[in-house]
Amino acid sequence: MGVFSQLAQGVDWTSMGAMGLRIVAVLLCLVVHEVCHGLAAYWLGDPTAKRSHRLSLNPIHHLDVFGLLMMVVVGFGWAKPVPVDPRYFKHPKQGMAITALAGPISNFVLAYLSALVYSGLYAVMVVKGETTGLALALEFFSVLILLNIGLGIFNLIPFPPLDGSKVLAMFLPDRLYLQWMRLERYGMIVLMALLWFGVLDGFLMAARAWVVDGMLRGSDFVFQGVLAALR
Repeated sequence: MGVFSQLAQGVDWTSMGAMGLRIVAVLLCLVVHEVCHGLAAYWLGDPTAKRSHRLSLNPIHHLDVFGLLMMVVVGFGWAKPVPVDPRYFKHPKQGMAITALAGPISNFVLAYLSALVYSGLYAVMVVKGETTGLALALEFFSVLILLNIGLGIFNLIPFPPLDGSKVLAMFLPDRLYLQWMRLERYGMIVLMALLWFGVLDGFLMAARAWVVDGMLRGSDFVFQGVLAALR
């Protein structure tokens, strides 16, 4: 027991707790994103995601190990793409665009809901003072806001295989559409290189800061309401 106690005392539990919260937030972001892709496709008539168990909330069905690592480390990453068969769609290009948009939209919705909760909790802290549980909750929801917005913005970049490329493709003529979609097999390599060399850092960080500021402003009414109720 003495050795175990010494080891336990040497662990930075604060850092471990923060990393644990970040991993939980990452899993929630990625799972919601992918499930919403699958649901959109299913509602449009494509059962492929459902048959592949991609409508499940079980993270194991969705995770790409390297994409998860990127989300944890830099805040921008990906999961395994949801299988979609556009032949089931009445209008294939539009169906693909709607299915693609469902992922980023779900992340922005989750980010705003998190901002509402964060604002309420922050008002409680202002009045009641900080506690360990409250500080952890604020940390979790702040991470959830940042990661969801980062994931949403990253996936809206109109470059294959990201979701934004499907939206752009909707406006292309059929001949160019097929050529554009073939770029998906090479696109991730290009994106990884751009992320590795920091080419996208300035844009991604600025866009995320702008959206975060807007969402926090848009959730200020919760802060003011809770503040007034507690005082």
